[in-house]
Amino acid sequence: MPTGRSTTLHPEAEIRTYKGQERALQADRLGTAGLLLSVLAASAPLMVVAGVMPTTFGVMGIVGQPLLFVILGVLLALFGVGYAEMSRHVHNAGALYAYIARGLGPTAGVGASLVALVAYSAMQVGVYGILGFEISGLFATYLEIELAWWIPALIAVAATGALGWLKIDLNARVLGVLLLVECALVVIFDVAAIGDPGPEGVSFHAFNPETLGGAGLGTALCFCIAAFVGFEQSPVYAEETSKPHIVVSRVMFLAIGFVALFFALSAWALTVATGPAEVVKTSAEAGPGLLFALTEARLGTGFTDVLHVLFVTGMFAAMLSFHNVVARYAFAMGREGLLPAAFGRTNPGTGAPATGSLLQTAVATVVVLAFAVTDDKPTGDPTTPVLHLFTWMGNVGALGVTLLMAAASFAVIAFFVRRGTAGAQIWRLTASGAAGIALLGIAVYTVKDFGVLVGAGDGSALNWMLPGVIGATAVLGLAYGLVLRSRRPETHARIGLGNEAFRLEQAASEATPAN
Repeated sequence: MPTGRSTTLHPEAEIRTYKGQERALQADRLGTAGLLLSVLAASAPLMVVAGVMPTTFGVMGIVGQPLLFVILGVLLALFGVGYAEMSRHVHNAGALYAYIARGLGPTAGVGASLVALVAYSAMQVGVYGILGFEISGLFATYLEIELAWWIPALIAVAATGALGWLKIDLNARVLGVLLLVECALVVIFDVAAIGDPGPEGVSFHAFNPETLGGAGLGTALCFCIAAFVGFEQSPVYAEETSKPHIVVSRVMFLAIGFVALFFALSAWALTVATGPAEVVKTSAEAGPGLLFALTEARLGTGFTDVLHVLFVTGMFAAMLSFHNVVARYAFAMGREGLLPAAFGRTNPGTGAPATGSLLQTAVATVVVLAFAVTDDKPTGDPTTPVLHLFTWMGNVGALGVTLLMAAASFAVIAFFVRRGTAGAQIWRLTASGAAGIALLGIAVYTVKDFGVLVGAGDGSALNWMLPGVIGATAVLGLAYGLVLRSRRPETHARIGLGNEAFRLEQAASEATPAN
């Protein structure tokens, strides 16, 4: 079965499967607003402003971080040109791996599916470490209660799993409320910083290309591209949206534009508040406390207290968003035979991919417990393993997603070439090629500087072990794909087709005369 194959079934036909409707996600559950809020929540705006930005300023010494977000926004928009066009032709909850399968072949798709499952799961689980530490800090500050970080982390695991079991429209409402309030508070800080600037006044020096020089640029690229992760998830929900050929691509570009503008403005506001000449030194000294120190000086203790609470809810929203994505990837893999069939069934009552949700909840529980058992630090100490859980898992996930996006860029080119429509899509394919090359370059920088990313010293085994998780997963997935091609060719041929494979079989059976 050709990887670029399309079906001639009527576009309004209900998506059904030969194994029953429980193998299909419920359609028309999300519109533009609901989908946009769901994917934006994964970017965790406040976590980026309070955590990623001070690290990029202080550790990497890159004053031009606002300009970096603009540049990455343009790069990811180039990626989105081909990715969005692909979303009009392929509707599959497996998104990235499905696109790679349709363009580069089913075997590559199997490898990508495992990488996606591991990468998004790592990013989701990693947030539990910093969430647990922040909540334990709030209990110590406001209630004078010493609470081990893993207790609120495990409660968050349970709450996320419960919401993941429920309808996606409920999740969209939860994510939306948290996201809107979070963004509003950051914008208030931005305005306050511009209205009450540091000693250098309202300076645009951070947008000067000369500020991007220095050895830390590669590492800064890694950090900043991770802040965009989420927009590429919109095709995951294609089967659940109304008019997916319109909504998915629209949401994708809205998300890229919003994230680039929002983060560029917020990073610039930090340079204005401290002064471009002092932002590196101040960020290195204050670390993640930089934003809260600046807000307290300008907006008071009450505002800063609310910001701390929203910091927690923003992380929870990101966890919920990643949880939903992992569950849908597991559903897509179960439906196509890459995972046991139980993963390819939805909850009869809610239509949610229940087994995938349970899998992610179980994985998160095991990982959090493992880090809790090995934690020999006093309560309130953010070192091993709390911050390690966050930085190790988060950067492993970011590397995996960057490689998947690079592979998807080249898959888009192959898909349209195989369909014989490359000439008509030439400008989209050119954009995809440029984006793919750039994303590969960022991935190389990520691996090269992984020790800096995770805070490991020179010669540490972590420098190769952690990125090796993604490499080993890819190799294992490719080997699994080759085994499927040899032993289960029918399953291998369906990889990436999702419900389309079942609809093709249904159409073939209806067209075959009865004996």
